[in-house]
Amino acid sequence: MAGIMHFSNYFRFMEAAETAFLRSLGFSVAFSPGGLELCLPRVHAECDYLAPLRFEDEVLIHLLVQKKGARSLTYRFRFYRLAGPSREEAARGRVTLASVVRQPDGGFKAAPLPEGLAETIQQAPSRLLSEEGPARKKGRAPDANHASQARGQAARRAQHKGYSYE
Repeated sequence: MAGIMHFSNYFRFMEAAETAFLRSLGFSVAFSPGGLELCLPRVHAECDYLAPLRFEDEVLIHLLVQKKGARSLTYRFRFYRLAGPSREEAARGRVTLASVVRQPDGGFKAAPLPEGLAETIQQAPSRLLSEEGPARKKGRAPDANHASQARGQAARRAQHKGYSYE
């Protein structure tokens, strides 16, 4: 064992961030509108590892909606290790999910995103996606008060804009 977080845990963290994002908007990851068996399976998932995370590291995860289609969503994730006054980008992930309806034979058929979700979630503005673009290895983290305010602003932005969560 190398003493670092197992690669599969990043995918668990991405799922937890997505769940928190949807809950912040008043939704659940379990959709069943009107008895319809709607599912949001992952059709693509990837993660690039830039720096190792270790036991007891404090991690900040940013989620942005990179793309919203009629029947799919793509999320981008950034993992930052917080260490005192600095932070280091540790990983980048991307997950694409499809909106499908379960068929009586057990198969799936593409379906539009649930109406309420489609109306609420917005694709992140290109300026935010480009700000997340180049890897920022080390940078000055805001002081604790500013970080708390930033998290509060991000939560409010997620509730009103539906494209970002941290």
